[in-house]
Amino acid sequence: MQSFSLAPVPEIAFGNGRLAELPGRVTGFAGKGTAVMIIADPAMTASGVALKLVGLLAEAGHAASLYDGFKGEPKYSDIDRAAAMAREIHARVVIGLGGGTALDTAKLVAACAVSGLAVEAYRFCETALPADPLPLIAVPTTAGTGAEVTRTCIFTDREGRKVWAWGTELKPMLALLDPELTVGVPAAVTAATGLDALVHAIEACTNRNRHAANDLYCHQAIMLISGALERAVTTPGDLEARGALLLGSCYAGIGIDNCGTALAHNISHAMAELAPVPHGRATGLAMLATIDWVKDGNPEAFAEVARSMGADGNVAGAFEGLVRRSRIKVDFAGDGLELERPELLAERMASAAHAPMRRNTVRDVSDADLLLLAKNVYALR
Repeated sequence: MQSFSLAPVPEIAFGNGRLAELPGRVTGFAGKGTAVMIIADPAMTASGVALKLVGLLAEAGHAASLYDGFKGEPKYSDIDRAAAMAREIHARVVIGLGGGTALDTAKLVAACAVSGLAVEAYRFCETALPADPLPLIAVPTTAGTGAEVTRTCIFTDREGRKVWAWGTELKPMLALLDPELTVGVPAAVTAATGLDALVHAIEACTNRNRHAANDLYCHQAIMLISGALERAVTTPGDLEARGALLLGSCYAGIGIDNCGTALAHNISHAMAELAPVPHGRATGLAMLATIDWVKDGNPEAFAEVARSMGADGNVAGAFEGLVRRSRIKVDFAGDGLELERPELLAERMASAAHAPMRRNTVRDVSDADLLLLAKNVYALR
């Protein structure tokens, strides 16, 4: 029997309307009347959800400060500003409310608020994370990154590089999943983030690190997401579909926390260095362009993925069918990439920063393969 290690999973609270439980959870973590730092996606402020949460906390005796000043992916400057705010108000709990940017920012704020260090100290584990970060509650409002259960954060440093921080200290204490918070997500974002989560699950149960214990989460995620994505895109108010995506994304996050990602993420991260292509869409399309090639590295594992998608062994066809039904834009025209120069993408894919995802891919990827695969990505229509 295969040996394995399964990382601890934070408490997961799932169900409609569970946002109302947060004040009680804050009291349980930090005591009555404590200050709270909320890191919220700007869309959550615009929709009124962030201010609703501030009000709920105030009713329970907790003074909350809100940081929602970021755009795009997490940046060192936003993390440092928010951490300084948390120290100023003597915050005892951090809440992340939003998509992957809000959650990754909140995870790093919970660490930096305690240590007093700038976030760049933690890139690539250059400095040990504080052993006692502030208690962190993660409330995802998109079904995509799974950041609410992972120990990894991505952020951009002052040189514009996408860098990583990781460690069990970054894991939230509680992942609160309320499908009602995802109803307002636009169809295009629902499709992109849903495909990103699906790719997480597929890569985690087919790459070189995969093991049977983690496969349980991954295949459940694949069933949930593939069965609900089209409905969530076409019928935004379908709470059953929204809940399936949200829970599937969470399970997929557990999957990559244990076994990591592979080629599709190598490509999407490399692409992000060339143009501001939304991560979820880039990852989903990278998988579309490469899955038929990668599957030859472990045909049985990919056949099992196809079965979890309700298909008959043709994993590439099943994945493409779902991508097409999601109505996502299936090409990169207009995204700022030099599509006539796939060698630029191949060069980025070969960089040391993306080497772990390349090595983790179940099929060996030569330098010549990188160019072939980059051409496949840019040829999508």
